[in-house]
Amino acid sequence: MMKGAHFPTAAAFALLALATFHLVSASDPSPLQDFCVALNTTQTAVSAVFVNGRFCKDPKMATPEDFFFSGLRMRGNTSNPLGSIVTQANVEQIAGLNTLGISLARIDYAPGGLNPPHIHPRATEVLMVMEGTLYVGFVTSNPDNRLFSKVLYKGDVFVFPFAQIHFQLNVGKVKAVAVSSLSSQNPGVITIAKAVFGSNPPINPDVLTKAFQVDNNVVQYLQNQFWYDNN
Repeated sequence: MMKGAHFPTAAAFALLALATFHLVSASDPSPLQDFCVALNTTQTAVSAVFVNGRFCKDPKMATPEDFFFSGLRMRGNTSNPLGSIVTQANVEQIAGLNTLGISLARIDYAPGGLNPPHIHPRATEVLMVMEGTLYVGFVTSNPDNRLFSKVLYKGDVFVFPFAQIHFQLNVGKVKAVAVSSLSSQNPGVITIAKAVFGSNPPINPDVLTKAFQVDNNVVQYLQNQFWYDNN
């Protein structure tokens, strides 16, 4: 009887552990229906309520346009200080991506153009070079901070693991293009330099002076720069 009495508890813990594993191993919530076309908050009566994802429109009201986006066919304008531009195709552009846990991005690079060190807080990224030559890499977490880098050519693929700092630099003499697949409908992006030196309001210079072990004038100079956002 004692063994039998303990079995339900053990089974419950096993099921809880299994459920927890599935929760922590997924980037976005798993869908519970064929699709969940996102509604803009202005289309809902509860626009002040935030949920992990988007509210769904009635599936009977979905159209092919909810699953379509033509923006990646066009070359982006790289006339900016970084010489690169990212064209995103996430749930903001394709409502039908809601709950599906995936998105795309096109990155255009001028010769010498840089997609600066950044992270995607909610996604792993797989990048494929469509044109040109890119020097790419990512840096692992503390304490090793190991750099994994590679020069990629047309057709090459490189993986940037979940939430790791990574970058791409066009090392060719012509324009370059890459397409990325990301494991979230809304992967987000944090550009390291812009976040640290261009935050609003600014971080206290004493913090950055000690963190970067540089003179206060260097920190103030960097905080006074215009940090361009290529996304």
